[in-house]
Amino acid sequence: MRAGGTSIAVQTPHVGGDEDIDPRRLRSRARLLDAAARLLTTGGVEAVTIDAVTRASKVAKTTLYRHFDSATELLAATFERLLPQVEPPPATGPLRDQLVELLSRQAALLQDVPIQLTLLAWVSMGPTNDSAGEPRNTLRARVIEQYRQPFDVLLDSPQARAELGDFDLTLGLAQLLGPLVFAVMTGIHVIDRDDCARIVEDFYTTHQP
Repeated sequence: MRAGGTSIAVQTPHVGGDEDIDPRRLRSRARLLDAAARLLTTGGVEAVTIDAVTRASKVAKTTLYRHFDSATELLAATFERLLPQVEPPPATGPLRDQLVELLSRQAALLQDVPIQLTLLAWVSMGPTNDSAGEPRNTLRARVIEQYRQPFDVLLDSPQARAELGDFDLTLGLAQLLGPLVFAVMTGIHVIDRDDCARIVEDFYTTHQP
């Protein structure tokens, strides 16, 4: 799937138990997620209801509930299916340039794939400390890992420690990605590569010994 010229890698979550060997259940799950993904991308979170998904997929409600315990679990699985992949920057060259490249790719995803904004807003809302919020919590952890993994590789490297000293990786990630997320979610500014370079330069100014 492509959105705004940016490739989206469709995730295919592992399904355990009998679904590993029952192609009918695999097909019905795929039809449900395909229908939910279409509804989500065209109508937003409110469009992904049990009734709408079963109508669009032509899959019975009883079958849907064999795959998903609730509408929240269905929506979380749909978001994960659409979660875009961030390509890591080239593994060579100055750390500063690698950070600028990685930040620019993140900015492009946020701006070119509107579902990203919906995803970020959805995972930041709702219950977090009870069983009803478990699907959202699981997706939240997946999103955090997706965002931070390429940055962790760069910022926890010997080269980064030599150039920037010791610092909190989570706070560093917030310092780098925070301006991107704020600008895109508020619409206050379109972040380009020059902006990413300035963000990285400010990050260096803050942390460089």
